[in-house]
Amino acid sequence: MKQLDRRLSAAIRHFWNTRDAQARKQGSSSGSKDAGARSAVTGGAQMNGFVNLVREVLCEGGLPQAHVYCEKCIELPGWYRPEKKWDLLVVADGKLLAGIEFKSQIGPSFGNNYNNRTEEAIGSATDIWAAYREGAFKPSNRPWLGYLMLLEETRRSMNPVRAREPHFKVFPEFKEASYAKRYEILLTKLVRGAIVRLSMLSHVERNRRKAR
Repeated sequence: MKQLDRRLSAAIRHFWNTRDAQARKQGSSSGSKDAGARSAVTGGAQMNGFVNLVREVLCEGGLPQAHVYCEKCIELPGWYRPEKKWDLLVVADGKLLAGIEFKSQIGPSFGNNYNNRTEEAIGSATDIWAAYREGAFKPSNRPWLGYLMLLEETRRSMNPVRAREPHFKVFPEFKEASYAKRYEILLTKLVRGAIVRLSMLSHVERNRRKAR
C-alpha cells in the first residue's frame, strides 16, 4: 500500500470538493440554499475517492480488476428484500469474496443522521447474513464485509452527548459518549457480532459433519 496517507488525504479532498461542487450547482440551478445543502447530502459521488482507493489497493495486492465491481453489477440478493446495491463488490469465479459500503456524515444535524446511519448498517448486515445463511451465495464461503464511515471532526461530533432515558437506562458505554464515540461503539459491536456469528456457524457446520 504505497503512500497510503497521501492517498487517503486525496480521497478526503475529493469528498469535500465534490460536495461543494454539488451544492453550488444545485443552489445556482434552483436559487435555493436549502436545496443546495440537501444535494450535498444526497448527491452521491462524494465517496468515490475512497471507493477508487480501495479498488486500487485490492488490485495492487494481486486481485484482477475484472473481479472488482463498483459502478455497475453491484446488486446482491437479500433475505428481507429482493436486492441491495453495494458500493464495492469482489466476485471471482462465481463466488462472493467481499462487499463494502462507504458512508459519510457531516454537520450540523448529527443526531438524526447518526440514527439513520446506524439503522442502515445494522439492517444491511442483518439482511446479507440472513441471505448467506439461506444459501443465496452458494458456493461462496463466508464473504468479508466492510463499512467505511467518514465523519466530520467538529465540536458537535466530538463533544459528549446526553442520552435520553425517560423509562430505562442506556448501556453504560453510551453515557456521555460523543457521536464519534457512538460510531466507534457501533462498528466495534458489529465486528464482534460478526465474530460470534462466524463461531456459531462453524459450530453448526462441525455438528453437521459429525452427524454424517
